[in-house]
Amino acid sequence: MTHQPNSIEARDIAYHLHSYTDQRKHEAQGPLVIERGEGIHVFDNSGKRYIEGMAGLWSVAVGFGEKRLVEAATAQMEKLPYYHTFTHKSHTPSIELAEKLIGMAPLPMSKVYFTNSGSEANDTAIKMIRYRSNALGKPEKKKIISRIKGYHGVTLASASLTGLPNNHRSFDLPMDGVLHTTCPHHRGFAKAGEDERAFSARCAEDLEALILSEGPDTIAAFFAEPVMGAGGVIVPPDGYWDAIQPILKKYDILFVADEVICGFGRTGNMFGTETYNLEPDMMTLSKQLSSSYMPISALMVNERVYAPIADESHRIGVFGHGYTGSGHPVAAAVALENLKIIEERDLVGNARALAPHFQARLKALESHDLAVEARGIGLIGALELKNPDPQAPVGALGGTVNAAMHQRGLISRNMGDAMAFCPPLIVTESQIDEIFDIAAAALDAVAGEKVAA
Repeated sequence: MTHQPNSIEARDIAYHLHSYTDQRKHEAQGPLVIERGEGIHVFDNSGKRYIEGMAGLWSVAVGFGEKRLVEAATAQMEKLPYYHTFTHKSHTPSIELAEKLIGMAPLPMSKVYFTNSGSEANDTAIKMIRYRSNALGKPEKKKIISRIKGYHGVTLASASLTGLPNNHRSFDLPMDGVLHTTCPHHRGFAKAGEDERAFSARCAEDLEALILSEGPDTIAAFFAEPVMGAGGVIVPPDGYWDAIQPILKKYDILFVADEVICGFGRTGNMFGTETYNLEPDMMTLSKQLSSSYMPISALMVNERVYAPIADESHRIGVFGHGYTGSGHPVAAAVALENLKIIEERDLVGNARALAPHFQARLKALESHDLAVEARGIGLIGALELKNPDPQAPVGALGGTVNAAMHQRGLISRNMGDAMAFCPPLIVTESQIDEIFDIAAAALDAVAGEKVAA
């Protein structure tokens, strides 16, 4: 008889394959099992409390344990637990959420298409872009440009957009037709003596050179986050978007703004598109759309994108694309209630009001012996570390500091050697102080251990 594991941790090791995890290390180390959440805190199965300094995965805007979202899900589950949006069918929650999002859009949008994750939204955008090019009689106009260190998801197509090596290694990615241009990280990629505006101009020159080398008639779209998230919370340098957007217009290239992390208040405005005066043709949304209480995402498209797609679907007789859970009624109902809470409690205003304090506390850590750069906007930021050991692999110091924060009751995330901070939008000033007090103590502890060693 096969021995059955007893503890929840052992059962996880026995049966569960994890995302973004060294699977063999996990077999030895095991999981942190989170049992419940309340406000900005989560609790593990031993009762230990942690500040969720990453809002889960950049996403729990209204905090954990929000009863209104539980009640919205319960009410919709009792009324209509599931229905689809295929073949001329619909239901009230998806209709109302689409209407709400079009009304919230920072610039005119025509239609909303619902998906289940940010990856799916970006993947669907790629399919729509291809479909549209064929509809316009431009079958050669299919290539897509994204950026080194950009993050757009993990499906075959969206992971190809993602400009991070570990999302490509051993997956045989990126796929053909996806190109990457310069990462807009000034400290990391600027030349000696190149200020931010000069660097931004060079980023634009690099983009235009790539377009010209490939052939403008072959480039369909440019994907970009207003602020890069998983690539290290990279804030665009001065003048960047003013330099980039005219090039896209010059060569008739669609602009897809990936608002999966930035959307619904994170940068101090409802959308990162507003923060940086962007003019996208398509916007992908997820995470804070439902505070991740339910899986849901959305792709908004303007009329320039929609009209050729509609015409092509009429010519063929169908738009042959869809997901079982697109616009799921329970997820849509939860998202609607979540957006009501964000608006009623002015959580975007809270992010804007607390941003100076959050960024000041983050900036203060930049002077630490283990730090090299603090960067951020609104209620999102990162502290990049420098390992005193030049031979140490990238991420070694970040992992050590992350563990020290965890031990002290703060959940962060190291992206290589950059420590990310992205608390729920309900965070208070005193809680921000607690977050960065813990971060400072963890840095001091790790620095002390290295000196002792």
